[in-house]
Amino acid sequence: MQSNSLSKKIFMGLFSGLAIGVVIQAFLSDIPFFNDTLVGLASMAGTMFVNLIMMLVVPLVFVSIISGITELPNANSLGRLGGKTFGLYLVNTLIAISVALGVALLLQPGQGADLPHVGERAITATELPSISGLIVDIIPRNPIEAFATGNMLQIIFMALLLGFVIKLLGKEMEGVAEGFRKANTIMMTLITLVMKLAPYGVFGLMLNLGATLESDTFLSVAGYIGLIVSLLVVWLFVVYPMAVGALTNISAAEFRRKTREQVMFSLSCASSNATIPVTMRTLTEKLGVSKATAGFGVPLGATMNMSGVSIYITIAAVFLANAYDVPLGMEQLPALVASVFLLSVGAGGVPGGGAVMIGVLIHQMGLPAETAFALVIAVDRIIDMFVTSANVVGDAAVVTIVDKSEGEWLEAEARQPIS
Repeated sequence: MQSNSLSKKIFMGLFSGLAIGVVIQAFLSDIPFFNDTLVGLASMAGTMFVNLIMMLVVPLVFVSIISGITELPNANSLGRLGGKTFGLYLVNTLIAISVALGVALLLQPGQGADLPHVGERAITATELPSISGLIVDIIPRNPIEAFATGNMLQIIFMALLLGFVIKLLGKEMEGVAEGFRKANTIMMTLITLVMKLAPYGVFGLMLNLGATLESDTFLSVAGYIGLIVSLLVVWLFVVYPMAVGALTNISAAEFRRKTREQVMFSLSCASSNATIPVTMRTLTEKLGVSKATAGFGVPLGATMNMSGVSIYITIAAVFLANAYDVPLGMEQLPALVASVFLLSVGAGGVPGGGAVMIGVLIHQMGLPAETAFALVIAVDRIIDMFVTSANVVGDAAVVTIVDKSEGEWLEAEARQPIS
């Protein structure tokens, strides 16, 4: 009941904040108190709330993975659980890319588009990550730096390695394992307390968005935005619930209802990493997923399972190619799919990560950087809300499917005597 009440409060904060922000921009933008002071305070409150959540993410990910591994029946369980989770994340991302590409090629967004020069806005494009580069970068040279910079792949690797060794050493490390389990309980309790502030943080974030969104830019690319958001909504409310309904004992309607709080929070903060604590609570407290599976699968998904980003980048690539008359024939499509897959994994789970990766693609495609970058950034905040929701609900769906399918096997493994 309390969780349902929190969901309603977040929902109210989201829409009331957005409505007030739009009213300020439309009618009160000339009054400094509203446009500067009130919007500034709302932005500050929203940013402080996101920072508070992000402060807890790194320690939560680290201890939850180790705690999850120590709760597995034995060390062999990690390979089976990890392989299935990784495989489903991979399949999910590839399906998302394929469907998005098919829809984009069918509807051809961007044809005849009159792109406005919406002004240069800074965005940093990096080189396209190679598969070998991603693999090499998993192992940190400096563990302290990995924690300081929040490098999730490296943190996950260290947690997996430490958790595996603790499990391998068995009874002599039971005290250490219990310490990590208690630390995980502390982190989850902290998250529960911080989430009581969510309605107010969400209100501030959405008020700032409504007050600063440029309506002219929005209208000029409404079709592009509409196509991406529509496909993300289908993925969010149809594909994932149906997959869970078909492969588990949880109905599609029940899955939609129990992930509502997760959707509302992710819409406001637009960060997969910041939503990790909420996803963990949703899985363990509402969907009945074991702490072991959730602790292992959620942090991994926040880094790897970027189906929402995949859809976003794929449609954006076709839109920009059409708008700037860049040919996309059969020869270019395999390279595009490979690039989108690598870029999706590299998106980082932070706000604006998809836009940064599109910046890399723009550079690859040889498009006019200033105009194309500015266009992407101008409407990114709207799209990124739905991208994040698709990402995190996808994490919840995959982890739920893995947990329910492996439940009987894990219980059988737990009954095996320890050699």
